[in-house]
Amino acid sequence: MNPNSPYSQPDPVHPANPPDPNNGGNKDRQFATTLANGIDILLAFRPGESLLGNKDFVQRTGLSKSTVARLTHTLVVLGYLRHDTAQAKYRLGAPVLAPGYPLLASMQIRQVARPLMKALSDEVGGSVSLGIRERTGIIYVETARSIANSLLLPDIGATLPMLTTAVGKAWLSRVPADLREPVLNRLRLQDPDQFTRAVPHLAQARQDLATLGFCSNRAEWRHDVFGFAVPLCKPVDSQWFVVNCGLVARPDAFAALQKQVEPRLVTLAQTLEALLGLR
Repeated sequence: MNPNSPYSQPDPVHPANPPDPNNGGNKDRQFATTLANGIDILLAFRPGESLLGNKDFVQRTGLSKSTVARLTHTLVVLGYLRHDTAQAKYRLGAPVLAPGYPLLASMQIRQVARPLMKALSDEVGGSVSLGIRERTGIIYVETARSIANSLLLPDIGATLPMLTTAVGKAWLSRVPADLREPVLNRLRLQDPDQFTRAVPHLAQARQDLATLGFCSNRAEWRHDVFGFAVPLCKPVDSQWFVVNCGLVARPDAFAALQKQVEPRLVTLAQTLEALLGLR
């Protein structure tokens, strides 16, 4: 296991039976808690981890041992988990991939953006990715990497934190308040201390987007990575996309890298918007 993987997704936290503020705090009777718990089991795996046991699932989901045992048994029967009897742990099964393919295949923006992203990644020697919101993080749906740089290894499906990355701050700075505020509330509840520390950075990100056209991350998330991100001007198929560029952080090189990357990334985003008919 590698819980400290830089591309680890947040521990699953679903709004099980969330209170309805307009209904005296009553539970949502339409919310299928068992289904949500099963999904959380599948989401407990992190990049670099091939095996998890019931104890891991209990720790990461907060579910009881008996509930986890029933869910893992059911998921094995359905094929979403494979039981390694020798180690008494579970692996993800191939059926987990099936629901993602129709989603990715339907995203025309990926095909349009791919050659632009690859050209920029080769030009600046970094990685260029396309992300959308996933719960309280950003998930990559397309990525291109420079072969000259092996340190930056995001890939499709990598989930990044919202508050400490350029791509997350760009999403928060662009989307309407009715989308932003529920996410901020969830982030505040998940980690109040981190949220408090992030507030000034979020304010700066909004100002940067308004005045400079991009958001940045000066090694706030990973000590060895600088990030720059530009959100698209409008949603595509109801999703707000963000183009992100990650570069290896070098001492005293942030300003120079910003000057190199920022105009190219803004141009990429504008070109993509034009090709998609958003402008």
